[in-house]
Amino acid sequence: MAAPLPPEAFVHWLRQVAPYVHAFRGRTFVVAFGGELFTERTRFLTFVHDLNLLAALGIRLVLVHGARPQIEAAVKAKGARSHYAQGLRITDEAALTAVKEAAGLLRIEIEAVLSQGLPNSPMAGSQIRVNSGNFITARPIGVRKGIDFQFTGAVRKVDAFAIRGALDAGEVVLVAHVGYSPTGEVFNLAWEDVAQNVAAALRAEKLLMFTDKLPVNRRGEVLSELTAHEADSLARKGGLTPQTTRAIEHAVEALNAGVGRVHLVSRRVPGSLLLELFTATGVGTMISADQLEKLRPARIEDVGGMLALIEPLEAEGTLVKRSRELLEAEIGNFIVVEHDGAIRGCAALYPFPDAKSAEFACLAVAPDYRDAGYGERLLRACEERAKSQKLRKVFAMTTHAAHWFLEQGFRPAEVAALPSQRQALYNWRRGSKVFLKRI
Repeated sequence: MAAPLPPEAFVHWLRQVAPYVHAFRGRTFVVAFGGELFTERTRFLTFVHDLNLLAALGIRLVLVHGARPQIEAAVKAKGARSHYAQGLRITDEAALTAVKEAAGLLRIEIEAVLSQGLPNSPMAGSQIRVNSGNFITARPIGVRKGIDFQFTGAVRKVDAFAIRGALDAGEVVLVAHVGYSPTGEVFNLAWEDVAQNVAAALRAEKLLMFTDKLPVNRRGEVLSELTAHEADSLARKGGLTPQTTRAIEHAVEALNAGVGRVHLVSRRVPGSLLLELFTATGVGTMISADQLEKLRPARIEDVGGMLALIEPLEAEGTLVKRSRELLEAEIGNFIVVEHDGAIRGCAALYPFPDAKSAEFACLAVAPDYRDAGYGERLLRACEERAKSQKLRKVFAMTTHAAHWFLEQGFRPAEVAALPSQRQALYNWRRGSKVFLKRI
């Protein structure tokens, strides 16, 4: 059994989660997963416990599931063989029977697990009501390149009105990988197709898709963020698993249809759903329509976020204390890095026109982003601002970051090298080291 967090660490973690709770309450999340997630009972149970927590936090949940391995097993049990073409199952009469069996069985199992309420368990007192129904109208995909896919279909329409009604009633909505035609036929659908269309019809805040392997860079590190264009290019290049490729293709379509964010998460990482949603860096790949990161001039409404970055550094003596009133008065000197709506870095440039120089000051970057190059980007932006003002030198004073300034091309200097106005304000008791850089 894992050791519990020390009380201070637990309280700190809980406080860090609060902004996400506020942001997510009342939002609609579509969580989509294949039948592979059911193959390990323990992992599936912990996944359902995580869903329970999301529901308890007031998130409107729509669950979309697939059943590829279960269908495969059912087909084999009948002594039949599965047939595929162009990456899709050819759903003949025998396969369709297996699809119906798998969909019905999984629906009952999911509803049963979500209905748990055992004392001393994460589900205690949850009382989750599940609504599952014929929300999807489907059509056959027909004959493609000479292949008749028979009962393999695609989403034609989503009954968004009915789903919203269930969500408004406080229910968790369960949508299976099957659809129905107006003539009463049943079609086998790709769960990724269902998830994309459901999320688009609801204009969901987030679509979270579980996959077998996340996209990585050349060093084997998970790509934590991609734009829709970058994700599409990555899928077209190849090299990804078929499941990840399908997930990315449908993620891009969902974003183009107005879904807020798509997150790819690994089904093999315990707690990946919560880690992706409630930590700053996440553990999956977040795909957005546009760049999440913006370098821009600071605004008055940024002061709260800036103080959250600056105050810990003031407490440890790295930065000189600045009040909210001072920050608001000097806001025009600041540049910030905004990441997905949150201020993750800031820095200021104070010009001394008579001395043709400027002070680079108050550099602060959130701990989780200090290896992301934000400090370097803020410095370059301040240098460009200084150049636009016809200034020739940038100077900085620090008690803790001497090596960083040397790495950025600064050289040590004496206090006498500062503009006379700045010399008069130099704090000899603090004893900051002076660095100078020509631009």
